[in-house]
Amino acid sequence: MFQGGGACYDRSAMPHTAVVDTHLHMRPFGGTALPFTEVIGYLEKTGILFANIYGIGQMLPVSSTCTYYLDCVGTPVTPTLKNDFVNAANVAAYKPDSVRLVLSMTFPDLAAPQSVLAGIRLLDAEFPGMFRWMGEVNLVKQALFGNGHTAVPLETIAEWAPFMALLRERGIPIAIHSDLGHDEDMTEYLAWIEEVLRLYPDNKIVWMHLGLSRELTKVDAGEHIRIMEDLVGRYPNLLFDLSWRVIDDSVFTDADTRARYAAFINAHSERFLPGTDFVASANKTFAIYRDELEVTGRIHRELDDNAFRNIALGQNYFRLLGLDHEAPAVCAPGTP
Repeated sequence: MFQGGGACYDRSAMPHTAVVDTHLHMRPFGGTALPFTEVIGYLEKTGILFANIYGIGQMLPVSSTCTYYLDCVGTPVTPTLKNDFVNAANVAAYKPDSVRLVLSMTFPDLAAPQSVLAGIRLLDAEFPGMFRWMGEVNLVKQALFGNGHTAVPLETIAEWAPFMALLRERGIPIAIHSDLGHDEDMTEYLAWIEEVLRLYPDNKIVWMHLGLSRELTKVDAGEHIRIMEDLVGRYPNLLFDLSWRVIDDSVFTDADTRARYAAFINAHSERFLPGTDFVASANKTFAIYRDELEVTGRIHRELDDNAFRNIALGQNYFRLLGLDHEAPAVCAPGTP
């Protein structure tokens, strides 16, 4: 499936961008989405071979004229199954040969965990066996505080046990947006992801965006890496998602800081996943997707060959989902 024709991947001649987009929103927060087939075309043109198909679990009301929640501060966003149904119907109707798609359940309201199993059963009945991922689900997302979202109460996390048991039984990862903190207190919300990991150490948990956000741009890299190092050591089923250009814009831009993160990623390369966090609203274009793939993939240039294979070439993703696929080895210098 990899372009280039050789038995190995030549980093000197081939792109540094990922062949896997594990974080792709095919549906917007509100308004009209790009046509499904058009976005598949974006993937084909940029060399994406595997993609997680996310909806948006928290949508603006249908009466809203906004496509983005920050354009409608004060308008509530609420969890819904709508986008998961639309995505599943599109995947069922259009099966591209060039890109392997994995559907994700984005509907769960983590503050109302009693509703989650019912939603899973409904998707099971309508689209049996099609959903192999859960997320992006919001535990703490400060950007949505102006639209009615609040941090899930810490004590509510224990009530997730029934649906987390089902995910564990099925080997389904859960990708969680849980802000680490903000510029006034970098670790204000660290306890939230720690509580999830403490209670559910046997679940496959992906911490979105390294816990970073637009509210946290003054990052103490040493402290942030220390926190992740500690969690890596204690929780073997934890992975980190490198998606969203805010990481590069706010943290990886500085060369010395980028090198520190790259060293950490190289040391624990089996714990990271690539992704764009592209949201396919109708006002987006191929140029925007290509740019977001490029920006979120810049860190790959700093990775050693083992980490590049694990992350950019998808080996971690294949292993996590048990896919019958093997990333190619990276060519040794001078390999024809």
